[in-house]
Amino acid sequence: MKLFFFLLSMVFLNLNAQLSLENIWYSREFNPKFVPGMQFLSDGSSYCRMVDNEDKSRSCKRYEIKTGNELGTIFSTDKILVDQKPINIESFSFSQDESKVLFTNGYEAVYRHSGKSNTWWYDAKSNKLVKVSNKKIMYASLSPDGNQVAYVSDNNLFYFDVQKGKDIQITFDGLKNSIINGGVDWVYEEEFSMSKGFEWSPDGTYIAYYRFDESKVPEFGMDIFGSLYPSREVWKYPKAGEPNSRVDVLIYKLGKKKPVLCETGSQNDQYLPRIKWMSTNYLSVQRLNRHQNKLDLIRYTYLYPKGEVLYTEENEKYLEVDEWTFTQAAEMMPEYSAYFTSEKSGYKHLYALGQDGKTVSQLSSGNWEIDQFLGVNKNLAYFTSGMDNPAERQLYQMDIKTKVLTQITKEKAWHSISFTETFEYFTDQYSTMSSAAATVINNKNGELLRLLEDNKVLNDKLTSMKFAPIEFGSFQSSENVKLDYWKIVPPDFDANKKYPVLFFVYGGPGYQTVKNQWQGANYLWYQYMAKLGYIVVSIDNRGSGGRGEAFKKMTYLNLGKYETMDYIEAAKYFGAQSYVDASRIGVFGWSYGGFMASNCITKGAEVFKAAVAVAPVTNWRYYDNIYTERYMRTPQENAAGYDDNSPINHVDKIKGKYLLIHGTADDNVHFQNAAEMVKAMNEKNIPYDAEYYPNTNHGIRGGKVRLHLFGKITNFLLMNL
Repeated sequence: MKLFFFLLSMVFLNLNAQLSLENIWYSREFNPKFVPGMQFLSDGSSYCRMVDNEDKSRSCKRYEIKTGNELGTIFSTDKILVDQKPINIESFSFSQDESKVLFTNGYEAVYRHSGKSNTWWYDAKSNKLVKVSNKKIMYASLSPDGNQVAYVSDNNLFYFDVQKGKDIQITFDGLKNSIINGGVDWVYEEEFSMSKGFEWSPDGTYIAYYRFDESKVPEFGMDIFGSLYPSREVWKYPKAGEPNSRVDVLIYKLGKKKPVLCETGSQNDQYLPRIKWMSTNYLSVQRLNRHQNKLDLIRYTYLYPKGEVLYTEENEKYLEVDEWTFTQAAEMMPEYSAYFTSEKSGYKHLYALGQDGKTVSQLSSGNWEIDQFLGVNKNLAYFTSGMDNPAERQLYQMDIKTKVLTQITKEKAWHSISFTETFEYFTDQYSTMSSAAATVINNKNGELLRLLEDNKVLNDKLTSMKFAPIEFGSFQSSENVKLDYWKIVPPDFDANKKYPVLFFVYGGPGYQTVKNQWQGANYLWYQYMAKLGYIVVSIDNRGSGGRGEAFKKMTYLNLGKYETMDYIEAAKYFGAQSYVDASRIGVFGWSYGGFMASNCITKGAEVFKAAVAVAPVTNWRYYDNIYTERYMRTPQENAAGYDDNSPINHVDKIKGKYLLIHGTADDNVHFQNAAEMVKAMNEKNIPYDAEYYPNTNHGIRGGKVRLHLFGKITNFLLMNL
């Protein structure tokens, strides 16, 4: 019967020409449009964007925000020639006055989120073009006046003086897998969301930079296949409980030979996850202990590198790094020197540091939390929040003096906001789960001024496909915990029939899957599965974001425990519905979601019939220390937390069908995780299915790889669920 159902489904797929795995995962037929190169300009009244010219060249044009009138061309590739051909631009950035531009192309990845590129300096007024280096370089950054370009090459920090046509080398000890200057190591990049490890001071007098000594960090390696003898990639990767890089912060003054070393206590086992100039002379450094439950903000100067601690915060569990906003402009509230967010009240709210550097004031409050703090203008603070609905993000304005809150955006959607420097206008890129993003420019009151992209063609096409609507809802667990969900049912849903259920799970700390936000190909695949007769569901388990500190930090020291309990509860809740076949409930997840799917098919063996785990962590002992120890402490301190919730230690519970998928070149969640899971199942003679993708990283993509991957997943579910 299974084979018959599978063949029948394949016939259906061939007839279903509107939506196929190929046009979801390969042809890019459903890719949305964006606004290339769009950014507000420094005058606060105009913006630029890239446009295609008739001769196939591209121009960066300036437009007035109020009227939309074109104000001229900033640069055009037909006038910028490299080897007598128009320059190919992959990215560009401006100097403060927008007269100088950096162009890059030929990008080559180094880590997951950083890489090196060919880089050119360009004077938009004189049309002068200068290549910054004959080699591909990293993190190229213009000085404020645009006349110097700082960059990293071969783990050393340089700056190029354009007027003199001269490179000045700042550091000389850079060495692969040993010393990094001006950049960060793999684990900082991955877990502190940073790549560039230097910052120009506001007047261009100084460059503050990181120096990483990763010589004592253990190495991890993997084979890259394709030649007779596979090559081997080796890099420093500190796993849970293992040694970290020693990290220093230095300040270099242009024209001087030696930098000064900031006294950060670098001999201690700690992190320095942010450096940021507070003003022309003052540099701030955030210092975090290894347990990540104590944060210091320290102020330094070139002349006083001993430092002064301005602020300290501690938490019984953990703290997460956020950006501080330091006041410069006179229009900001004069009694405050800095703004920051904190969960110290139980919800993430806005706080301010007084001009005395000591007084801390809480500015917002309530049983809701700020998602993204956007800035302050005069007495008005701007931020996004899921205040009334955690599945949405709306823009709010708060009067700091009166505490009056005003919601500015109105569409029931997920809004991503970017303001002009004057806070007179903002771009709003908003989408729903079933419609791709529109990009607009509004005035500060939320009134529409410019529609830049509405993705009407794509959204009309999606509407014409008559997908089943998404239902957002919630239920109470047996522990009286409210759990939110979204649900997609088959388009011909009949409440008198019984359907299988497929859960999509992520589940990691602070993350949400229940979001009314466009999810691209993933959403289309959910609808594809719904067309095949499945109900697709996702929940925000305990540990998810948007609902306060207690809900998010419930999983502390026990990653996988409460999340799995919540998905078992969800399976039982939906299994009890009259339209659900409780004997056919499955789960699919990637990365942390793969960890969750693996726990569901083991600990939840009584309720889950099938599971697909892609690139899963199978024991947190194998993952990096910054992420893992933030939530689990070290294996030496919390061995039970690591082992009790590792699916490797529960493989003997598996009753259903299990598909394990991994890329062999995954530098994030190492292939070791899959190998150890397979080893454990082999030792217990547990049947499983597996698929491995050579030379693919954590994203498992390239060519038709994603198409093959989801073909495998889909066929597995059709056969086993």
